[in-house]
Amino acid sequence: MAQEYLTVSALNKYIKRKFDVDPYLERVYLTGEISNFRMRPNNHQYFSLKDERSKINAIMFKGAFQKLKFTPKEGMKVLVVGRVALYEASGMYQIYIDHMEPDGVGALYQALAELREKLDKEGLFSQPKKPLPRYPKRIAVITSSSGAVIRDIITTVKRRYPITQLVLFPTLVQGDKAAADIVKNIKKAENLDFDTMIIGRGGGSIEDLWPFNEEIVARAIAASPIPIISSVGHETDTTIADLVADVRAATPTAAAELAVPVLSEEILRIKEKQARLEQAFLYQLQRKKERFERLQQSYIFRQPNRLYEAQSVQLDRLIQQLQQNMTVLVNQRERELMQYSNRLAQANPINRVKQTQQQMDYLQERLQQQMQNYLENQQRRLQQAVTSLDLLSPLKTMGRGFTYTTQDDHVIRSVKDLREKEMTVHFADGTVKASVLEIEIEEGTK
Repeated sequence: MAQEYLTVSALNKYIKRKFDVDPYLERVYLTGEISNFRMRPNNHQYFSLKDERSKINAIMFKGAFQKLKFTPKEGMKVLVVGRVALYEASGMYQIYIDHMEPDGVGALYQALAELREKLDKEGLFSQPKKPLPRYPKRIAVITSSSGAVIRDIITTVKRRYPITQLVLFPTLVQGDKAAADIVKNIKKAENLDFDTMIIGRGGGSIEDLWPFNEEIVARAIAASPIPIISSVGHETDTTIADLVADVRAATPTAAAELAVPVLSEEILRIKEKQARLEQAFLYQLQRKKERFERLQQSYIFRQPNRLYEAQSVQLDRLIQQLQQNMTVLVNQRERELMQYSNRLAQANPINRVKQTQQQMDYLQERLQQQMQNYLENQQRRLQQAVTSLDLLSPLKTMGRGFTYTTQDDHVIRSVKDLREKEMTVHFADGTVKASVLEIEIEEGTK
């Protein structure tokens, strides 16, 4: 019986099947040292894991790699979780990594997760955040005196809002004593007159940033009556201090920008509000003035005699009653009548008639002037139109020496339209009869 030979593809497929169904290879916890690592931005990562005696190829897909909290480096010892499978095309087996963390800090990550859960249940992360003052006078900065953090904050504050006072509290931001030193300086700043507090340091590993994950630091920040801005590590690093602080900033420069406004912009806003206030005041003044003018034009001031029209009618009735019933008091009533007559004489409307007549004369004079201006304007427009029409006249063009030719009452526009017979040449001052002796058409014309 002849032996049946397998193809390489069939063998690799069979072995891959064995790898895929093996429950022990479905989830493997592995420790080793990174080798042959070269960063491929925004792509899958291919490298090796090795120990003293062996090596295995590894692949980490882009989605899993972007979730890492650290940057892998050549020679770094790591803890990985993944599955082992065969790559059928090359016949090589490798580990597909789902999770990776530096070896030796796994306990720190576990402790951090437990502390975050504890403080979250107590409500430290969800408690109301204190608003930052818009125009701080004094800002406390809790950071190292020799790092780039304080230099960035000083530069930004001087550029944006130089009238505020920055006070540095030199603080240990790394090591076993850093957490206690941070809490001590927070308490010290609380006893002084500060509007805002900035707590920060530069980036680093989880061990470097661990003081800002300590419970005593988190509780000191949460209990502080002063609004606190946290700027710890890089933008991708999130510490417990960031979660309990009132505001989190990605960088020290961003923290300074959150703490202070731009002085030039604030001055501009003040000037804008001042201008709006002045405008509003002028508007109110104008309204009051218009109301005053309306009151001045009221009939009470324009026709004051209307105030005593009723009294005048009553006077007439009283006179009739005196004439009928009180003969004895005729003299007395006559004196009263004379008094009222004098008052009426003082209110003689002749002055108002004269004033109205003067106004009518003025208006009539203005009307005549406007009519005169209108007639002059229309005459100028007519003259301009006549001049423009004259410039467009074909006779004007012919007066400069131009002529036109007709033949059989048709205007000749091209030499091709001519016939060898009599034609008429038109001048500005007459016509000429001419005969066509020969017609010559230039070459190249259609």
